[in-house]
Amino acid sequence: MSVIDQTAPMPSTKVQSRKVVLSGVQPTGVLHIGNYIGALSLWAQEQVKYQNYFMIVDLHALTIPENIKAETLRANARTVAALYIACGIDPEDSVIFLQSQVPAHPYLAWILTCCTPMGWLERMTQFKTKSEQAETVGTGLFVYPALQAADILLYHADYVPVGEDQRQHIELTRDIAQRFNNMFGEYLKLPEGLYRKSGARVMGFDDPTAKMSKSLAETRKGHAITLLDPPNVIKKTIMGAVTDPGSETRFDHASPGVRNLLELYEVLTKESRPAIEEKFGGKGYGFLKKTLVETVTEALRPIQEKYQEITSDPAYLDGVLARGAERANAVASKTLEDVRQLVGV
Repeated sequence: MSVIDQTAPMPSTKVQSRKVVLSGVQPTGVLHIGNYIGALSLWAQEQVKYQNYFMIVDLHALTIPENIKAETLRANARTVAALYIACGIDPEDSVIFLQSQVPAHPYLAWILTCCTPMGWLERMTQFKTKSEQAETVGTGLFVYPALQAADILLYHADYVPVGEDQRQHIELTRDIAQRFNNMFGEYLKLPEGLYRKSGARVMGFDDPTAKMSKSLAETRKGHAITLLDPPNVIKKTIMGAVTDPGSETRFDHASPGVRNLLELYEVLTKESRPAIEEKFGGKGYGFLKKTLVETVTEALRPIQEKYQEITSDPAYLDGVLARGAERANAVASKTLEDVRQLVGV
């Protein structure tokens, strides 16, 4: 039974004509082709089916404050927003906004943090990985999954399009929402992940056993192709990609480096695996790489052109973010008010 005071307004039950999708990207590092394949292209492709909320999660970027400069964070946030649009996200339909411009996010995160057992957070693999790489660890890095849960639950999201490595976070969000509902009454919706089967994890060109990284894209040449790389850099990166001494181009038998190139080609061209294997079979990795250079360059060309157009008009981007924040606040503040009523504050 709900604990809501029956004399007070009930939580919103407005029916959405479309299912709700929520996702976001941190404005740290450089957006690369792995981000495009695993997230941005999927968002653009599926956006007409859903009511979309796409964030630039700048509060998440503060979990390791030692790595942040204020002016860089602000500039990166605008770059990510412009790339959202350049990659095909329609700001007139989808809601594009800065997480920090919606105060309900940290507010709900605190309430959810209070509902989240420490043991759940201690099991998170991303915390273990990042904390091992740092001399000191702030509490924000430990509890940020609660903020991520708040990001999703504020908008009653049905789906969250993420990479396979984020599955644990979706499961934790569901656990947190269920625990809240058990404690205070059924209200928060349990979201589901949307996972791309092929290309969901684009690996580093220099190390095909590790997922492509935004931070390494900034510091290690040959690791990734960023969305704004010119053709000569794209060519150098792909031609230098790690493969093996053989010539195997079948998906099920290829080495990690070759499979990475084949899957990237598959996702960008949408050709079938049998057709791809026939195309590259027996022709050597040089032919595969040269063909992929052309494919990637052509795929990024319209994105880069659109990005230049958007960033040449700062007032346009300011308007997109202002309207996005207004639309996001309208939904998030209502959810927060309902939650406050449920918990008694």
